[in-house]
Amino acid sequence: MKSLIITLCVIITISLDAQQLIFKGKVSDKLTSQSLAYANIRIAGTLSGTTATVNGLFELRLSKGNYKLIVSSIGFISDTVSVSLFANESIEIFLSPTPVNMPEVTVFPGENPAVEILRRAIEAKHDRNYKLNSYVFRAYTKGLIRSVNDISSTGRSVSVGVGSNSSQNDSAKLKISGIIENESIGYFKKPDNYKEEIIARKQSANTSSTMNLFTGGRLIQNFYSEDVNFLNRKLPSPISDGALYYYYYLIEDTLAMDRQTVFKINFEPINRVDPGFVGTIYIADKNYNLVKIETGLNDPANPGKIFKKINIIQQFTPIKDEIVMPIDYRISVEGNPLGLFKFGAELNSIFYNYQINDELKSDFFDMTAIKVKSDADKKDSTYWLSTQTIPNTDEEITAYKRIDSVEAVTKGFAENFSLLSTSIAVNKNLSVTGPLGLYSFNRVEGHTLNFGINSYDLLDKRFNLRTDISYGFNDEKFKVDLGGNFYLGEYRTNNLTFRAFSRLSDLFSESIRYNRFTSSLTSLITKYDFRDYYYSKGFSVGFWAQAFPVLGLGIGFSNRTDNNANVNTDFSVLQRDKVYLPVQPIYETKVNAVTLNFQLDFRKYFEDGYYRRRINFGEAYWGINGSVTISNSEILKSSLDYQTYRIQLNGNFSTFASARMNLTITGQFSHGSVPYQLLFALPGNISGIGQSFTFRTLKTGEIFGDRIAVLSIEHNFNDEIFRLLHLNFLIDWQMNLTGHFNAAFVENSSGSNSILPLDRNGNKLQAEEFKTPFAEIGFGIGQALFPFKLEFTWKLNHLNQNNFVLGLNIPLL
Repeated sequence: MKSLIITLCVIITISLDAQQLIFKGKVSDKLTSQSLAYANIRIAGTLSGTTATVNGLFELRLSKGNYKLIVSSIGFISDTVSVSLFANESIEIFLSPTPVNMPEVTVFPGENPAVEILRRAIEAKHDRNYKLNSYVFRAYTKGLIRSVNDISSTGRSVSVGVGSNSSQNDSAKLKISGIIENESIGYFKKPDNYKEEIIARKQSANTSSTMNLFTGGRLIQNFYSEDVNFLNRKLPSPISDGALYYYYYLIEDTLAMDRQTVFKINFEPINRVDPGFVGTIYIADKNYNLVKIETGLNDPANPGKIFKKINIIQQFTPIKDEIVMPIDYRISVEGNPLGLFKFGAELNSIFYNYQINDELKSDFFDMTAIKVKSDADKKDSTYWLSTQTIPNTDEEITAYKRIDSVEAVTKGFAENFSLLSTSIAVNKNLSVTGPLGLYSFNRVEGHTLNFGINSYDLLDKRFNLRTDISYGFNDEKFKVDLGGNFYLGEYRTNNLTFRAFSRLSDLFSESIRYNRFTSSLTSLITKYDFRDYYYSKGFSVGFWAQAFPVLGLGIGFSNRTDNNANVNTDFSVLQRDKVYLPVQPIYETKVNAVTLNFQLDFRKYFEDGYYRRRINFGEAYWGINGSVTISNSEILKSSLDYQTYRIQLNGNFSTFASARMNLTITGQFSHGSVPYQLLFALPGNISGIGQSFTFRTLKTGEIFGDRIAVLSIEHNFNDEIFRLLHLNFLIDWQMNLTGHFNAAFVENSSGSNSILPLDRNGNKLQAEEFKTPFAEIGFGIGQALFPFKLEFTWKLNHLNQNNFVLGLNIPLL
């Protein structure tokens, strides 16, 4: 018994000795007693430290012992504070200001003394980047969402009230409505290998852990690079090689920090319409390293002027061999687009425990760009008390309590109900059809009631199930569509799917880019139902697996029986004298088919603790997918024998400045007799409206075939063309320009031609073919803030009707 007591005492003693103590502090101005925002606190003889908050507060997690803290801030004399830490402790540190007068400089006409400083800073950048081969760091990140109304979390979605009432005006006060915190480790190796691991994370109750991926290392803007990617636009860094020709610099003052002179230099783009940063850069004398940057964006870099305020602060300090590295990154934004939704956001990160130029094996870097460790969500309060963080403000502590208390109240159907919703959450795993989805109309079913139940994220986020039921009052038929999937594997990269249905299907549904609400509206008001329909019943099963990091493979079986549908109503709100167009007949048949699929995706991914998701950091992207479908009468007991082979290439890449091009190349070849309803149709449009990646001068379902080759290009020029042409008034209005080009080769094989159905008038359907490739070209112009643009499109050949089309591209339709 005595030995047991001794053992317990030893364990307790060891535990107490290893316990991390909290050392809190505040850094203030000795003369004014005002707090010093973002002061730098380093632990002498180590690579550890932190930076103060905007209120001068800081926290360090340290073991018992004696420490020397080096506290510095631009414009103040640095101080070294000795600390003997044996219990949690608080201290206030005062720094004395140190005015430094700028020496008299002889300036000749046309010379700017700031230019020489920047030139040397650019040289220092090259020296720094040459010496830096690899690094590892730890980071703590805290993110805040601010809004007028509380954010509510319902299963997979997060929503916030939006409106044009006074609650969203500029005078309305923003409050913290969401918080995320995480701790991560980042790894870098030349030339561009980067990986980050989230080792701990927590968030307010209204935020899903899968959304807590905004680490400082991932979002940090590296001002030591040539271009800084911000809001999908590359902006020149104020110390980029070409910065002296892009920015104007003005020395505002000289200060001191760590017994060295620091130049405070204001900068902004030389040409007011050029997108870029506007702010202040602090450069150390003698070594000309970055010390600090405080900046925002000018209007041309702020698309649609969504943000009313953007503030970025970052500080740097020498770590090893005079290589300076960022020690924090802070960004805050506010906006109120169109006066509908006032919001704010903050991201505050601190970086510490750097390891510079240590050996990192190349095979450590794989397709995983961000990985959430399996125990990251299991860290308790004891862990967070022992790790380096940014102190919570009183506002943040209050927000945590308020949000947690609100979310603790179970929200049901009544609390989540909205007349403008297509889906209403019943609980975190169940939703039902909302008011906007309950009713639809078409010329076959007439007035239709729809109801769906969607269960998701069941069985540890592996199982989803959806049931949709509808009834058409004019065709007097019930329709049912039941489907689900089950994810397998650690990161749910394998997927088992099933579906059973008896429904009204859209003819060439793959090529229709408009929603049900649009077709219901055009039918009810103008008797223009641009869809054709047929009845289909059957089932399908499939399995998809991530065979390799870049390769996915799938196999599936489908059974379907397709039958014709007819017009069953003459109802219209306004056009009662018009007659609905007859429904295009199909080839009635039963098809049993096996499908083989593959997908090549070379993008990196992040593993969020549940799923593996592909991401694109603004780099060029290429992906390939394809399928083989086999319908066989002998083995599969299908009514038709055919094989269809399809392949598609998707690309997204930068062309010049901020302009980007998206392209899709699709090829299909069929052998045998493919039924009419399963042919490939070129995606067309309805009168006066257009959608991206569609043929603007063709109607929906107008051109179809079983042997096709299609090229579609969408080029987003943003405002770059206007810059080249010096059309500053269009730049000031934030107008954007897009271009589009479509080309297609289409023909039908003799087998598919032989079973084409009758047309709407009872004659043999004649397929129009493009054996000489069809082509169209056009452009669109729109304002950055509004979700539509005016498009102009011309046919380049096969001229007949719609040789020129003027239309609105409205993605919401």
